[in-house]
Amino acid sequence: MPPTGRPTLLVVDDEPLMQKLVSRFASEAGFDVVTCAGGREALAFLRERPADVAMVDLRMPEVNGLEVLREIRATVPGCEVILMTGYADVHSAVEAIKLGARDYLAKPFEPARLRDLLLSVQEEAQRRRKVIAIEQSVAHELEFCRMIGRSAAMQEVFSLVRRLAPHLRTALVTGETGVGKELVARALHQCSTRRARRFVAVNCSAVVETLFESELFGHVRGAFTGAVDNKPGLFEAADGGMLFLDEIGELPLTVQAKLLRVLETGEVQRVGSLDTRRLDVCVIAATNRDLRAEVAAARFRSDLFYRLNVVEVKVPPLRERREDIPYLTAAMVTEFADRLKRPDLVLTPGAERLLMTAPWDGNVRELRNVIERAAILAETHLITERELARSLAAAMDATEAVAAAPARTTPAAGPPPGGSLSSLERNHIQRVLEQVGGNKQAAAAILGLSRRALYRRLHRYGLIEGGR
Repeated sequence: MPPTGRPTLLVVDDEPLMQKLVSRFASEAGFDVVTCAGGREALAFLRERPADVAMVDLRMPEVNGLEVLREIRATVPGCEVILMTGYADVHSAVEAIKLGARDYLAKPFEPARLRDLLLSVQEEAQRRRKVIAIEQSVAHELEFCRMIGRSAAMQEVFSLVRRLAPHLRTALVTGETGVGKELVARALHQCSTRRARRFVAVNCSAVVETLFESELFGHVRGAFTGAVDNKPGLFEAADGGMLFLDEIGELPLTVQAKLLRVLETGEVQRVGSLDTRRLDVCVIAATNRDLRAEVAAARFRSDLFYRLNVVEVKVPPLRERREDIPYLTAAMVTEFADRLKRPDLVLTPGAERLLMTAPWDGNVRELRNVIERAAILAETHLITERELARSLAAAMDATEAVAAAPARTTPAAGPPPGGSLSSLERNHIQRVLEQVGGNKQAAAAILGLSRRALYRRLHRYGLIEGGR
C-alpha cells in the first residue's frame, strides 16, 4: 500500500475477525491500516516501511507480542505500540509498559475505548508535528547572519556584533574549535559599512610557514626561487574590505612582527620590493588558543596580541548553551531534508533527548556533522536514537583518533595497559553509558551489542545499579 499522508496503523493478530474489527474503527479514525497474521510477517513489513502505531496481540504462534514489542522499540522507536490480549494479567501488563508499550487492552474491548485511544495517538502525533513546525519557525526567527541562538550567551554575542561592526578596525574572536568563529567574523562584515566589499579568509594553520609572508603581503618577480611574476597578497585582495585571519595563534613569530607593522601603519610591502602600498583593511583574527598563555610562553608577541584584542568576541561552547540545541537541530534537519529531497524527515523524541545530553566536544560543527550523517543513513522518515547514536559514536571515534595521533608509538608486547581485558571492557562500557546519560539503548547501539548482551555485561560488571 503506498503512503497517503495519513498515519499508518499495523494490526498484528492471528484472528481475522479481530483484524477486521480494528481495521474498521481505525479507518474511521483516519488511519491507513495494514494487517499481519503473525509476528514474523509484521517485523518483515516494518523493515520495509515504518508504521506510526502497531496494535499487537500478546499471544501468537512463533513470535509473541512482547517479542514483537521489543523489536519495534529497538528498530522503529517512533512507532507507538498497543498490546491486545484475551488473557490479561497484571504481570504481562506491567512487563508491556516497562518495555515501552503505550497501552494494554484486554479483549473484548469496547469500540469507544479503541476509538478514543486511536484518536489520542493521532492528536499526540499532530501536536508533535506542530512542535516541530514551531521550533523550525522559531529557529528562523532567531537566526542572525546564519547563526542561531536563543540563549542569553548567544544573544550577547549578537548584540556585541551589531554594536561593534559599524566602528570596526580590528577584533579578536575566541572560542573552542567548531563554535562558529568564522560565522561571527562574517556577521561583523555583513553588519559593517564594508559589506559591499570583499571578505577574504585565510586559515593560518594551513599555510606553509615559508610562504606566510608572501601569502599575506605578496611578492615581486624574482624575490625568491619560483617567484616568476608579481603577486598581490591577501591584504591587497581585501583592500577596502575585511581580512579574516583564522587560527592566528599558528602565525610564526617573524611574520607576527610584520603583521603588527601593517596594522600600525596601514602599509604593506611586498616581499622583494622597496615600495609600500597604503591599504584600508579591517582585520579580524580568530583563535581557539589562550593567547595570554601563548604570550606568557613567548610563542605570541604581546604587542600584537594587544593590537588585535581591541575588542574580544568570545563565542560560548555548545555545552554552555544547550537551550539552543533544539533550534539548531530544527534548522539543520530542515536543511538536510531539503537537500536529500525528504520533506517529512523528523527526529524522534528519543533522538532529541540524546542530542540534549551528548557532550559536544566538537560544538556546533560536530552537531551538524552528526545530524547530517544520521539523516543520510536514516532508513525511514524518522531519524531515530539508533541512527544518532551510531553517528555520534563515529564522530567521537574520529575525535579520539585525532587527539591520540600525535602520541602514537609502536605498541610493546605484553598485556594491555590499564589491567585485564575484562576491566578494560567494563571501563569502556561505563564511559559510553556516561556519554549517553545512562541510556542503555543508545549505549548498546554505540557498543555494537544487542540490549540483551549489554544487560548481561552490566550484571557481570556490577553496573546495573542506579541506571548505570
